[in-house]
Amino acid sequence: MQSKTYLIEVGGKTLTAEFNDWADQANGSVLVRYGNSAVLATAVMGAKESTLDYFPLSVEYEEKFYAAGAILGSRFMRREGRPSDEAVLSGRIVDRTIRPLFPKGLKRDVQVILSVLAIEDYDTDVLAVTAASLALSTSNIPWSGPVSAVRLGLEEGTPDYIVYPTYRQRDEELPPKARMDLTACGKDGLINMIEVGAREVGEEILEQALVRASAEIERIQVWQEEIIKERGVEKAAFTQPENGAEVAAAFAQIVEPMLASYKGIFGKEELGAMKGEWMKKAAEQFADIKPNQLDGYFEKRLDEFVHDLAIKEGKRVDGRKFDEIRPLFAKAGGISPMIHGTGLFYRGATHVLGALTLGGPEAAQIIDTIETQDGKKRFMLHYNFPPFSVGETGRVGGMNRRMIGHGALAEKALRAIIPAKETFPYTIRIVCESLASNGSTSMASVCAGTLALMDAGVPITKPVAGIAMGLMSAQGGSASGRMSDGLKKYKILTDIQGPEDHHGDMDFKVAGTSDGVTAVQMDVKVEGVPLAVLSEAFAQAKKARLQILGVITKEIAAPRPNLSPRAPEIISMKVKPDQIGLVIGGGGKTINGIKDITKVDEISIEDDGSIFITGKGGAAQAAKAMIEALVKEYKPGEVYDGEVTRMMDFGAFVRVGPGKDAEGLVHVSEVAPFRIDKIGSALKVGDKVRVMIKEIDEKGRINLSIKAVDPKWAESKGLTPSTNAGPTDRPRRP
Repeated sequence: MQSKTYLIEVGGKTLTAEFNDWADQANGSVLVRYGNSAVLATAVMGAKESTLDYFPLSVEYEEKFYAAGAILGSRFMRREGRPSDEAVLSGRIVDRTIRPLFPKGLKRDVQVILSVLAIEDYDTDVLAVTAASLALSTSNIPWSGPVSAVRLGLEEGTPDYIVYPTYRQRDEELPPKARMDLTACGKDGLINMIEVGAREVGEEILEQALVRASAEIERIQVWQEEIIKERGVEKAAFTQPENGAEVAAAFAQIVEPMLASYKGIFGKEELGAMKGEWMKKAAEQFADIKPNQLDGYFEKRLDEFVHDLAIKEGKRVDGRKFDEIRPLFAKAGGISPMIHGTGLFYRGATHVLGALTLGGPEAAQIIDTIETQDGKKRFMLHYNFPPFSVGETGRVGGMNRRMIGHGALAEKALRAIIPAKETFPYTIRIVCESLASNGSTSMASVCAGTLALMDAGVPITKPVAGIAMGLMSAQGGSASGRMSDGLKKYKILTDIQGPEDHHGDMDFKVAGTSDGVTAVQMDVKVEGVPLAVLSEAFAQAKKARLQILGVITKEIAAPRPNLSPRAPEIISMKVKPDQIGLVIGGGGKTINGIKDITKVDEISIEDDGSIFITGKGGAAQAAKAMIEALVKEYKPGEVYDGEVTRMMDFGAFVRVGPGKDAEGLVHVSEVAPFRIDKIGSALKVGDKVRVMIKEIDEKGRINLSIKAVDPKWAESKGLTPSTNAGPTDRPRRP
């Protein structure tokens, strides 16, 4: 085996790139390590051009169960199946980072596969970006990298950023709690991909974090460039497909009059009509030109038109001001009493319904992936994008990468305001249905989800809103897509809609409360965006977010005071860890008996003794009372109504509660203030009697007294002092 290794220190540990002959049939490959985590990246380009009208890039992020050193997966099929949501999201990070750096017009298939070979404390998604970059950069595949990635963490109460934080440092449930988890990718001082989850972090902190991330990215880029200089090969020849003057003339004849009639103001319908007319007439006129080339030419010219409209004429395609939000509408509830909470949110022609369901702790999703094993997820947000939402027909059912990504982003945005399990032990599931889409349904899902949470009476800390920002730059329509020069030639767009998202340079989504940001996601179509432009976008996004929050809080100012009557009741309590076995009973007999008697939905017991009881109609309260009685710790002086369970010569055993230690002895001397001959003359099995706990001995045994409660009890039963001579004391239990 041939290999060579390159090293760089990042975050106090060594980042390693090993080039070997493992996958020597691929155009490029590399093994990247950090700590005990390792990713193998391979890049392959197809030999022939695709006939598709888009660049056929596929990025596959493959998690291998062996990477975690555990046998995972279904108990019936111990092998990898469909990618986990985590794998899909990690693949999307790599895809969104590397895609803008391929030359426009490239139509050959390119496939990048990231195989996670080992994983421990550090997530491999950031490693995968660097690995993909090195595999592509050292190959002959046309690509303008390298690009680098870094993850920064910020813990509660600490001012310093953590470079490459561990899973534990990123866990919001464990102290110290993570205040921010930021992943940024970029090159040449530009940022081209951002993922942020945070707990109401100010924009200024995020900007500082991006500056810090950019410095780390530059260090890794220099390291990559040295490797590429040594190992890189000549790139395959690629020339931009050119169309002659005849095609340009045809476009001027067919499309430009339509643009003029719209006066530069058009939406999805008008765009669809223009493209349909162009493809029909151009195909008839240029039979020798492939349809994908005609499609590509249309997109190129529309890109130029939309950019010129913004940069040169100061206009948006729908006539709005650059910082203007489309008409807003918010409604909380009113769908059906069957649903525990609903929210309906409109932003222009983008309409999203959020539907919320509450369940007990046992309804939490079990997480069993290479990143997290035996974990539980108590807050979930799922996103659906049916074809009717864009006026099309198509496949219904199942999840795709887009749905998983949009749902994860909205979930991340709302996670910061979800109440702690200790105060609100419910499992929460929100489903966001995209009913109509014309830009940023993910941020509309954040708003609809907030409305549903408050309608359900979930005690969230604050409402959250989200907004999608866009960018039109003078370089956006160019072949290079660089923004390193001419920074004054750009416009930031608030609330981008369909054509602006499709033809623009940036999709910058920001969600948060009135006090700070909770989630950020950025994708670009140019090589990257300067930090100064991002800072301006943050400020403009905050203004929009506050406006949307005003509309939401006007509809519903705070969570409703009570949960839906359809929602289950959950009561929490706590027992000592050594009492858990008592509550469960042998083979679950005791806990199942409580369920059968009270008809509760579920009783969840955690290792620390926390118990969550879920039920309706008072069932949870009844189960709690039974458990409290079961684990009750008895004290001298307490009075109980008990039942005689056993008789001995020296006294009677009386049960005062359901627990195994809830039986005590009434010694014959504790029945009456005078001597009686036989205990059987006073009591028998099954008698109900009121007793007081006189003492609890060193062995935990309970000694009871009847006379201490009622000195006249014996007389009321017709008992008289014994006339037998002898000692007054009687034998006690051994």
